[in-house]
Parts: sequence; structure tokens; C-alpha cells
Amino acid sequence: LLHLPKYCYTVKFSFCTKYLFHFSVTRFQFILFRFWVHIIMSYVFALWTFYVLYVEYKEVAAMRLRYLASENRRPDQFTVLVRNVPPDPDETVSEHIEHFFRVNHPDSYLTHQVVYNANKLAKLVQKKKSLQNWYTYYLNKYERTSKRPTMRTGFGGVVGTKVDAIDYYSSEIQKLSEAEALGREKVLSDPKAIVRAAFVSFKSRWAAAVCAQTQLSHNPTIWLTEWAPEPRDVYWRNLAIPYFDLTIRRLLMAIALFFLIFFFMIPIAFVQSLANIEGIEKVFPFLTPLIETKSVRSFIQGFLPGIVLKIFLILLPTILMMMSKVEGFSSRSSLDRRSAGKYHLFLLVNVFLGSIITGTAFQQLKTFLHQPPTEIPKTVGESIPMKATFFITYTMVDGWAGIAAEILRLVPLVIFHLKNMFLVKTEQDREEAMDPGCLNFATYEPKIQFYFLLGLVYSAVTPVLLPFVIIFFAFSYVVFRHQVINVYDQRYESGGSFWPDVHRRLLIGLLISQFLLMGLLSTKNIEKSTIALLPLPILTIWFHVYCKGRFQSAFVRFSLQDAMTKDTLERATEPNLNLRAYLKDAYVHPVFKGRSHFDSPLLVPDEENNTLVLTRRSS
Repeated sequence: LLHLPKYCYTVKFSFCTKYLFHFSVTRFQFILFRFWVHIIMSYVFALWTFYVLYVEYKEVAAMRLRYLASENRRPDQFTVLVRNVPPDPDETVSEHIEHFFRVNHPDSYLTHQVVYNANKLAKLVQKKKSLQNWYTYYLNKYERTSKRPTMRTGFGGVVGTKVDAIDYYSSEIQKLSEAEALGREKVLSDPKAIVRAAFVSFKSRWAAAVCAQTQLSHNPTIWLTEWAPEPRDVYWRNLAIPYFDLTIRRLLMAIALFFLIFFFMIPIAFVQSLANIEGIEKVFPFLTPLIETKSVRSFIQGFLPGIVLKIFLILLPTILMMMSKVEGFSSRSSLDRRSAGKYHLFLLVNVFLGSIITGTAFQQLKTFLHQPPTEIPKTVGESIPMKATFFITYTMVDGWAGIAAEILRLVPLVIFHLKNMFLVKTEQDREEAMDPGCLNFATYEPKIQFYFLLGLVYSAVTPVLLPFVIIFFAFSYVVFRHQVINVYDQRYESGGSFWPDVHRRLLIGLLISQFLLMGLLSTKNIEKSTIALLPLPILTIWFHVYCKGRFQSAFVRFSLQDAMTKDTLERATEPNLNLRAYLKDAYVHPVFKGRSHFDSPLLVPDEENNTLVLTRRSS
């Protein structure tokens, strides 16, 4: 920025592309030493990014280790999720699991909970819950008015036979209760309803860490183990998916994501064409008098592309989350991480690269067809600083306005009043309607990283974009700090395990900025500038490999030393702890909790010290 007055023509600052063009590298005269300023600044930004990311990675890793060392006792500290249990002709799945762990972990195995496919039963329970809500509503209404309420049994309660509402819902609840009892018994007795997976609990954290982080069988495709998610983090619906189906599902979703990103380029291209007034007038000539007015013309050029793009992106996170659920991940935190990765890729390809490449193709198509192929890189390279106007507008429309909408929470307020007006029938409904929800990591994290990408790309190309990005991050820090502390509920605790993904995507943005700068400077017919930038991508990749080897193990493994320390302290402070009772119902499917006739697998006390393992095998 200090060199801009020296190396730029005299300009008057404006948000129009014509004047913003003066603040970019494209405007500089073709003198070698002037481009060395941008090369030096690219190294400065890269080295500063390395330093900040290293310090942050080190701090987050230390915070995670301190959290794991100081957190209270939780069921997931003693539990491992075991999947792809091999079939056995002589034993049930539960017996086979108990037999295997009694043999291979004789001193540490405590108990296990087999996973049941209770998805249909869960729908039945949810339907019964809804009917009970309606029953409570009409019962309260009767107590207030002393008049028996009536309703119609047809669609929406407006057609069909007129009946007494309390009697109707009472009979329907009774029918569903009987169907629920039959369904529960069927799930427990049907071998096909038992999934070849289980939550296996151990007597100590040390034993659970050994099991979760080692290979249990010589066959690497069976007896697969991983740390169990905490009970509130479990996504029960996906546990019923057979393990070998997961690979096929994820392949299909990868293909679907590719086509989603590819076909979404069509509306992106249309959005970019809106910035061209002449193009709109050519397609819609009857709008020419309206478009030529100063206010409408400024609105179309400045804000309409960003607004239309925002509308297209509203439903995208929901679609990506549905795709992640189809992939079969067993925890809500894994679903958020996968959805965040998909959303980041989408923003990178469609919003960033699509806004540059597609916009250039529409504006320069005629030039591309009538110029030598060697001139095409120059045209594309010059479009990067030319698109700074669009990204400034996008930062204000999506970034600034989005942060303002986050602190105001107008949409949740409107939704609450609509629910309160049409859906709330009981106090339980009102509490659910007032639920603030949790921070949507799968949406917010990729968006924040997108603005990191914009700052890195334009830092050495068109630095006038940086103040807009800095203002966005300043607002974001203040707003999200307030929302996390005072507004949102915590749905699960990940202990900072998402940071490696965040770190990797930040370095991807840095690599993209370096390659784009190399492409831009190569259009100036100065070969030395491109050669001088070659070490930057190599340094970035090396930095990623170094940080991964230095810190990532703290996010994927739990040290045996720390596990033994916590176990020793716990035995000293709570010598009479009944760990079996503590873990008994931790990983029972929610539809079975509180049912006295549901017998979770328990160990026989007489067998705990028996070196012989009972089995029903014939061989």
C-alpha cells in the first residue's frame, strides 16, 4: 500500500471497476522492479500466515490436551465403537462380541451394547409423541372451557367424521402403544434387526485407548474399532447401515457432489452476466428505459449479483447435510465436518473460481475465439483484479449483512412467531419453538474460510479489498463470541478436533493465491517473476506436512500416559465407583431407554475372574 502512490496513476477512489482497476497489479507499467514489490509482499504474507497458523495450531493442540486431561468422567472415555463384526454360525452377535473381548481383553473388558436397527420403531415413537402432544392440548382446552372439544379425522382436521378429540387421541395413543410394544419385542427378538456393531466398554480409559488405537484381528477388514462418540453426539439412524455399504454410498455421494458443483455453474454464470448492463438490455430490450436510470443501474451493477447469488446458496447447506447423512457417518460431529468440507469445496469452485472464470468466458468469448491461444492466459490473468469489484460487493452483501442478520436473528424470530401462532399447542411445544439451536459449524466455518481466501488472493494483487475483509472479521469475532457464550446451545463437545481440517483448508487458500499470482505475473512477459514465486508453493506444502506430523496426532489419538494418569487419580479419589452402573444405559438406543423389559448385555459376576470363557461353539 505504501508503494501504490508511486507505481499507480493518479486516481479518484470509486467502487466502479474502472477506478478500482488502478489499484491492482494489472495497471502497473511493464517495468520489472515494480513487480518485485508484489513478489516481496507475497512472501511477506505467506511467511506471516505460516507463523500465525503454527502458533495457532500449537495453542489449539495444547488447549485440547489440557481439556482432555481436566474434563470430567464421560461414557465415551471408556467406550469403543466396534464395527463389521464377522458372523459366527454358533453364536449370536452379542455372544460373539462378548466371547471375542473376553479372550483378547480378559482383564479390561467390562460390558457391551449391541446396536439395533430401530429406525422404524423410532418413527413410531415419534408419531406417538406427536399424538400425546395433541392429547395434552385438547385436555388443557377442556379444563379451561369445561366443554368437550371436537375435531375431524380427515386431512388437516378439516374434513372427515366429527369426533370427540380427547377420546379419539386417547384411542389412537393406545393403538400406537400396543404397536410400539410389538415393534420393540420384534426388534429385540429378530436377528435381522441386530447390526453387526456394538459399543464395547472397558474398565479403564487406558484399556479403551489401547483397543481404539490398535488392530484387533489379523484380517484388517473385520473387528474395526474407533473411539465412540459421546452419547449425545451419536447419530443412531446411520448405525444401522451395513459397514460395506458405506464405501458404495460415499462413492455415489462423491459423484453426486461433482455433478452438483458442475451444474451449479449455470446459475453462477447467469448471476455474473447480470453485472453486464449491455447484456441485460440485449436480452430484455423492453427494460432499457428502466435500466438506464442512475439508481437502477447502480443497483444492478453493485448489489444485484450478490443478492441473487445469496438466494441460490440458501438451500445449499441443507442439501449437503442430506448428502453427508446418506454417506452413513455415525456421529453428528462427523456429519458437520463432512458437510463443511463439501461446502468449502462448493464455495471454492463455484463462488470463487466460477466468478472469475465464468465471468471472463461470458465477457471475453468473442476475444477468445479471435485471438491466438497464447493470449488466453493473459486475458484470464487480468480478470482476477478486475473481479475485485464483485468480491467487494459480495463481502458487503453476504459478509457484513450476514453478520448483522446473525446478531439480529430476525429469521429465527419470525419462525418462532409463526410456530407460536400455528404449531404451539402445549408448553413443551413452546419450549421447542424457543430453542435457539446450536452454532451451524457446517455453514459458518466454510464461509469464514472463504473470506480468508479472498484476503490471501487479493493481498498482493488488489490490496484495496483487504479493509473490507478485515472489517468482516472484526464484526465476526464480536458477534460470534457473543452468540456462542449467550445464545447458542452446545449440541456436542468435540474438544477442538475440527482444527486440522480448518488448518488444511487455510493452506489450500494460500496455495491458490500463490498460483493465481504466478499466473497473473506470467501475463506481463517477465519470466523471472514467475520463477521467483516457485519456492512459495513448495514451502506451503512443506509447512503443511510439518504441522501435520508435529500436531495432528493430538487430535486423532489419546496418549496412554494421560489415560493412565486419569485412571490412577480416579481410583484414588473414587475407590468405590460402580463403573458398570455408570455405563449401563449410556449407549442404549433412545427408543429403549427407560424400558424395564429391555435387558442390556451384562457380565455375570462369577465369570469376571474366570480364566475359562463360556461359548456355545461346536468346534
